[in-house]
Amino acid sequence: MAIKRTFLTLLSAAVLAGSFAVGSTTKAGAEEAHFIPLLVYRSGPYAPNGIPIANGFIDYFTLLNERDGGIDGVKVTWEECETKYNTKVGVECYEKLKNKGTAGAALINPYSTGITYQLIPRAPVDKIPILSMGYGQTAAADGRIFKWVFNAPTTYWSQASAFIKYVGQQEGGMGKLKGKKIALVYHNSAYGKEPIPTLEALSKKFGYDLKLLAVDHPGQEQKATWLQIRRYKPDWTFMWGWGVMNQVALKEAAAINYPMDKFIGVWWSGTESDVVPAGDDAVGYKAGTFHAPGANTQLHKDVYKYVYGRGKGAGEKSRVGEVLWNRGMLNALVSAEAIRTAMGKFGKKAMSGEQVRWGMENLNLSKSRLKEVGLAGFTPPIKVTCADHEGNGPVIIQQWTGKEWKFVSDWISPMREVVRPMIEAAAAKFGKENNMTPRANCM
Repeated sequence: MAIKRTFLTLLSAAVLAGSFAVGSTTKAGAEEAHFIPLLVYRSGPYAPNGIPIANGFIDYFTLLNERDGGIDGVKVTWEECETKYNTKVGVECYEKLKNKGTAGAALINPYSTGITYQLIPRAPVDKIPILSMGYGQTAAADGRIFKWVFNAPTTYWSQASAFIKYVGQQEGGMGKLKGKKIALVYHNSAYGKEPIPTLEALSKKFGYDLKLLAVDHPGQEQKATWLQIRRYKPDWTFMWGWGVMNQVALKEAAAINYPMDKFIGVWWSGTESDVVPAGDDAVGYKAGTFHAPGANTQLHKDVYKYVYGRGKGAGEKSRVGEVLWNRGMLNALVSAEAIRTAMGKFGKKAMSGEQVRWGMENLNLSKSRLKEVGLAGFTPPIKVTCADHEGNGPVIIQQWTGKEWKFVSDWISPMREVVRPMIEAAAAKFGKENNMTPRANCM
């Protein structure tokens, strides 16, 4: 459970964490070791979100080294580069780190949709796979065109369709959506605009009215937006926000007495960093997610024992299990399991990006494997194929009680019949514009 803190306090912690991380970062040496660049943002306007993500990454890699001696006996090494969530700086970080390590970068986790978009054309040239887990360009789920990009376990378009399914369930059936009003309050960026095509397509299919409301970076000025919400009187409001935008939106929604149980955020708008600063105003607010909250698994116990118990934690022990720490940890685990899969084919040595790309495309994080790694019941199985780099992962809705996040729905499968054709059409368009030929025999 996170300790209540103000946004300014979090920013102060971000600065301290940023300077601490430099001294504690593990760097690749001459020994045989997997190397993973970490593009982090421990400073800047999104630091309260970036810090737990980075710490979750590092704590998991540290766990592998401390408990297991690495991945199948080969150590994991990494180096942080501070992006401040700035696309230009993120690309510079990538260029700085991509050739380090005994076999070069195994893969890259941009942790920014803007940076991901910029790295997509570089990936096939540098032969470094991109794992944009639950963010980035949704069309990249079509592996026939996007050979080097993976967005498993699910995408923004799938999440948008799951939101509509959830609303339909709450309203008494999908047929009840006709005539309903749904507002989307979104970060005015490539990231924030990602769900719009899906929500528009589904509005035509189900007959609901959709109102789009952009919020400019960083999102501290939203009074005009919520005055429009008050006039529009939507039955449901979705939020595709990030950073301070989320907590401001929660306060503004409370100020106009908008019902919190009808307010649902994307999985990047459903974290302790969003709800704790909003205080009681956030109680009842909902958000999508693709993994459990809290520190209740065997893996978490191992992190306490082998990482924090040995004084090697990346951050505060009390923040292990926060939503974004868990997401960083899960991202690191998927990265490590892709490397492990590649080692099964190419041998027990440091993996190159090209080898890890194969490992990612053949990843099968089954229910039994999740239990083996200590994450039984934490997230649904993740299976990637040549054609499907998303894995068709389901989404679940969680709700903030004022003290913790609680699941309030079953796992919701995306509307595959709507989303997948859209993905394939977008991927084909991208491929044609960039002279990319779809891979043959990619099923």
